[in-house]
Amino acid sequence: MLTINALPDVPRWAALAAHTVPLVTLPSGLWRIAQVAGLPVAEQLGRNSREVAVAVSLTLITEGLALLTLGLVRPWGEVAPRWLPLIGGRRVQRLAAVIPALLGATVLCTIGGWFACTQAAGLIGRVTQTPTQQVLLVVCYSPLLAWAPLLAATAVAYYRRGTTVL
Repeated sequence: MLTINALPDVPRWAALAAHTVPLVTLPSGLWRIAQVAGLPVAEQLGRNSREVAVAVSLTLITEGLALLTLGLVRPWGEVAPRWLPLIGGRRVQRLAAVIPALLGATVLCTIGGWFACTQAAGLIGRVTQTPTQQVLLVVCYSPLLAWAPLLAATAVAYYRRGTTVL
């Protein structure tokens, strides 16, 4: 049986959703790193230092934001870690976590939908040369479409856990 670290009152499905978010963002980051490392995943193999910095930064920022989802099911999402300036050791206000999470899910959904409907086909044709590269690109980037609904569901579960129903 799979063991997932979460607070005891977190529904299992919410814990699974939160822990899935960093996994759905990982393949696209690995694809970007492979591309700038010169692996044959795309048409343009060699990259200048600026493009490498952008690809690595985007990957780190994406994974960092994805990992924040874990705060919605872990203790550090209830009480801020002591090492954080100003808020360390204080209880996290529900809306201070839920509003950014739901706004993030909305932005992700909007960008993902727009990109999938208007830009994906053209990008695949410009970036890749072979059918194998095309399949790899789609396989690595399509999991990102799950990020918004997973984040939204986890945020709603976090909010519902902290509110009392009369």
